[in-house]
This record gives sequence, structure tokens and C-alpha cells, in this order.
Amino acid sequence: MSKRRDPNPEFDFFIPLMNDLPLKDQREVMERPFFSLQKRKRLKPIEYRSPNGEAWVKVEAMPAYGMATIWDADILVWAASVLNRMKEQGINDLPRTLTTTTYDLLRGIRRGTGGRAYQELQAALSRLETTSIRTSLRAPKRRNEAQFGWLDGWTLEVDPDTDQPRGMTITLSNWVYEGIVSERSLLTMHQDYFLLSGGLERALYRIARKHAGHQRGGWICRVEVLHEKTGSDAQPKEFKRMLRKIIEADQLPDYTMSMTQTVEGTPAVMFQLRGIEAATELHRKLEQERERVEADRRRAEEVDGLMDRLSRGRSR
Repeated sequence: MSKRRDPNPEFDFFIPLMNDLPLKDQREVMERPFFSLQKRKRLKPIEYRSPNGEAWVKVEAMPAYGMATIWDADILVWAASVLNRMKEQGINDLPRTLTTTTYDLLRGIRRGTGGRAYQELQAALSRLETTSIRTSLRAPKRRNEAQFGWLDGWTLEVDPDTDQPRGMTITLSNWVYEGIVSERSLLTMHQDYFLLSGGLERALYRIARKHAGHQRGGWICRVEVLHEKTGSDAQPKEFKRMLRKIIEADQLPDYTMSMTQTVEGTPAVMFQLRGIEAATELHRKLEQERERVEADRRRAEEVDGLMDRLSRGRSR
């Protein structure tokens, strides 16, 4: 890919597949609750304030679409990963608008490419554009808050003859874009992150990646703080039950989790780095689960297609 000097952000080229791209995400976003952890529509706002009171986040949803989910955020991870690779290649004019194909984007974030997947992608883009975020993080000078949506806009191109999706663009908001292109603002994530099926699991991995990093001694976090950082709307008792279930399943890339206590006797969770053999075995299990889910999705789409054809046949 050659360097470009054209200041027009709407330039026309296709982003390569990210099979070998390191996954990247913004540090500030990984450790705080910016996304819904549930796939059903969430309208209840997320309100978070750090223990020292300096950092706060408020996320609100538009009723017609619901709040952007932690699965929708895969699109932002894709964008951060692609822009980071461009930066490493020496491309000076990094675009806010990225052009790709729906197929390549879905494959890049480890999704299926059937008709339902394209519908879900369109819904995700709508939630990312309409969700409203206010935060003290990176607020403009002389102001104590920044307000933005994840995307400023997006387009999907459809083949007029086949009605099949082709090219697409996504335009990142200024807040998101500046966070991605700023020096030392990104962290590398494990490729198996996209294989995690649970919203809380995904949030816990992101928090652990930000705070535990590669500390051999591990990292301990109070359950109460984890509850706040994830943005889970579960009651404390239910949240602890969910934590224990995730600990038992032991499926987080990079880290194992165990219940412990702080020196004051407060319930807490310890995150520790996995060994190489354990990480390899986990990867195998996650891939098997992904293949099973994908097979179930394909069968469901085949049944839906058959029912649609039968319905159209009866209506003639």
C-alpha cells in the first residue's frame, strides 16, 4: 500500500483482510463501561465514576436502536487494528473514513457471512452511530466533558442486480479517531477475543488486559470494582454468581481467574497469566465452539430460507 497525501478522508481503496493483523483497542475504553453486555436491547443508561471521582462515563441509547453492545465494538477494534497497521506502514494521512467490503469486515471480526450476519452488521452500525456518550476523558480544553457517538456515519453499497451487499464505509467520530491515532494509546488484544461469546467475559478480558497486562504476579481486583468497571446491570448477588460461572468455565484468553480476598477480607478476583500449553488448549476449545455456533447459524439460515420460499409459493 503506497503512501497518500490526499487530505480528503473519503479516499477510495479497500482495506486488506486482517488475518495477520494484531488486534488493537484503546486503553481508555477497555477499562471502563462504554458498552451494553447483553444482546437484547438495552435502554437503561450506563453511569460510571472512578473511585477517585476524576473519570466518569455516561452512555445513553436511542430507543429506536438500543445501546451499542460489546459485540458491536468489534467493528471499532477492527478499525483501530487497520489504522494501526497503516501507521506502522508509514502512511501519513490516516483516514477517519475506512472503505472495505461487508464480507471482509465480517471475516475480519470472525463472523459468518450469511444473510442474517449482514442484517446484524447493519443493526450494529446503527447502534454505534446513535449511541450517545458523555465523559470526562479527553474532554476539550476549558470544558469538563466530551460528547460523541462512536461513528459519525456509514454506508452500505448493494448490487442493484443481485441485491447483495458489496462495498461499505464507516466514518469514525473525532473522539474515537484521535484515541486510535494518538501515540501509545492502543493495547494489543489476543486474537481469540473475538471468539468469546459472553458479554461479561469480553468485558472482564478487556479489564484484565488493561490492568493485569503481563504481570507474572497477577492482578487482584475487588468484586465491587469489577461490577462497576464492567457496567453490568446485574444485582451484586447475581453478578457474583456470574463471575463464579465464568471462573469455572475458564475461557478467558491470556488469563485464568480465581476468587480470593483482599487483605481487608473483601471478596476479590485474581487474574493470572496462562502458561503456553494452557493457552494452546484453550484456543482449540474456542475454535471448536466457534465452528459449532457457525454451523448452527448456517442451519438456521437454511431453514429460514426454506420457510420463506414455501411462504412465497403459497402466496402465489
